[in-house]
Amino acid sequence: MTKLLIATNNQGKVQELHELLQGMDIELVTPSQIGLDLDVLEDGLTYAENATKKAIAFAKASNLISLADDSGLEVDALNGAPGFYSARYGSTNGEKLSDADRRKYLLSKLQDRPRPWTARFHATIAIAIPNGDIHLAVGICEGEIIPTERGIGGFGYDPIFLLPELKKTMAELSMDEKNRLSHRAKAVMNAKEVLNKLLSK
Repeated sequence: MTKLLIATNNQGKVQELHELLQGMDIELVTPSQIGLDLDVLEDGLTYAENATKKAIAFAKASNLISLADDSGLEVDALNGAPGFYSARYGSTNGEKLSDADRRKYLLSKLQDRPRPWTARFHATIAIAIPNGDIHLAVGICEGEIIPTERGIGGFGYDPIFLLPELKKTMAELSMDEKNRLSHRAKAVMNAKEVLNKLLSK
């Protein structure tokens, strides 16, 4: 069975990717499982640049096909912020805020803006082969930011990101629903075709 390295130690992402890639003829491994401690500086100017940088670094270090993603929340009232700074939003002195503090910081920036606060989650997945080949896939999930947290699932900005057609936040979705509707789910669906081709070689 071909090994696929998930180029992150973020447990929320690892769990999601495990669910999304179930049923494929691959063995998913994490950096910690193979003793790989790699911190890649995400200084690209696009999601694709950051995802590519991570995937290539992990593929070269492990000699395994590696999958990395870069994702972000884009809020229209904030001109697309926090965007690919989503994980570092509100940070000072290089210290990352907790998920809860980042949500509070985002809501403080929106307080004086008229609602609805339309927004989208964007995910770009990069799959890198140790020989340097790279494949990209994108997923987008439209919604809006709400001022009160709802739900206990998910991570990051999920409790304040509402999917209006379902009247649920991302944190209120069942794993089944999230695996159909989330930005990462859509990106993985688009990446599966590439993975299948790579696995059949």
